[in-house]
Amino acid sequence: MIPRYSRPEMTAIWSPETRFRIWFEIEAHATTALAELGVVPKEAAAKVWEKGRDAVFDVARIDEIERVTKHDVIAFLTHLAEIVGPEARFVHQGMTSSDVLDTCLNVQLVRAADLLIADIDGLLAALKRRAFEHKLTPTIGRSHGIHAEPVTFGLKLAQAYAEFERARARLVAARAEVATCAISGAVGTFANIDPRVEEYVAEKMGLVPEPVSTQVIPRDRHAMFFAVLGVVASSIERLAIEVRHLQRTEVLEAEEYFSEGQKGSSAMPHKRNPVLTENLTGLARMVRSYALPAMENVALWHERDISHSSVERMIGPDATVTLDFALARLTGVVDKLLVYPEQMQRNLDRLGGLVHSQRVLLALTQAGVSREDAYRLVQRNAMPVWRGEGDFLTLLQADKEVTAALKPEAIAECFDLGYHLKHVDTIFRRVFGSEK
Repeated sequence: MIPRYSRPEMTAIWSPETRFRIWFEIEAHATTALAELGVVPKEAAAKVWEKGRDAVFDVARIDEIERVTKHDVIAFLTHLAEIVGPEARFVHQGMTSSDVLDTCLNVQLVRAADLLIADIDGLLAALKRRAFEHKLTPTIGRSHGIHAEPVTFGLKLAQAYAEFERARARLVAARAEVATCAISGAVGTFANIDPRVEEYVAEKMGLVPEPVSTQVIPRDRHAMFFAVLGVVASSIERLAIEVRHLQRTEVLEAEEYFSEGQKGSSAMPHKRNPVLTENLTGLARMVRSYALPAMENVALWHERDISHSSVERMIGPDATVTLDFALARLTGVVDKLLVYPEQMQRNLDRLGGLVHSQRVLLALTQAGVSREDAYRLVQRNAMPVWRGEGDFLTLLQADKEVTAALKPEAIAECFDLGYHLKHVDTIFRRVFGSEK
């Protein structure tokens, strides 16, 4: 985790202090369940909670023990015994390290997912507000980077809203995918611990029991979780790239907010660069890169190995922290985005009416001209305009083959901008519902 791209609430989920606190809760809940089943004394379970509930686990001390034991869970249990006293011998009865590690990881991923879902809610609110603000702000739509036909800037934002609604649904599903608990002991057979302990711990930790754990929780769950993070990151990049393109000097239909005192270049004082959205493109690349090792973690040896462990210690914090930061940054970009409707109109007019070529084509076919001939006539008049040699409407109205099929006023009707915007309300209702 790099502090530059981290936010405190998400970072805290992955701190050693949080991890050891979760470990304690798993162990203590399991001990309580064992006590209720009569496996360990109830007094011992009560003592574990009494001593550990408000304890501050000494990270440095645990690290010191681990340097000798070469085993992190044993180091923690040794330190816990220093805090609890003799009753600590009843902790971890019938359990194995993966019961603690895997359940803890899933608790952390669930908490991270909750923050990411809240992040998307904030982004959706910003997108919705700006979409309605520019619902009928006309702008040029582009395909292959080339002027195509008119759209509205609100439609661009509505598209992003719909995409991030899907992202939210995927995150909710990914959260459910990893919200499982395993307290099944060595090789997952429950030979030395009752399955009811797992059920108890799962309920207390806000999880559900893993149906079959082979000492580890199956990593296809985690692969899906990180794959979803990668897809969300790709949606972030898609919107970021749109802003970057719109901010180019030759386009300049929208740009990132440029604050008082901000500097764009160490060499060129005039520069206003899309640094936030360029940064988002880079962050998206990183989040996507974590999906592949998560998928490679699925194929473990037999009932377990630890080849996944080092991977997850890195990608768990890094992917969630980075995506959390990116979502917050994108929300800020959308919220403060500078939009220039006048420039959008200038760009719409830049090709001298060529953006209406399809409507002329269709009008000719409806007037009885074959599609092939209609295409030839429209393109014949479009190409000079493309080269800057005239106005599209004027050329069409002067073309005798065109006017043989369409009267000049009928040709002019094809240049009505409102024609392209007549279904904006329909699209908005599909995206946002009936709300105005």
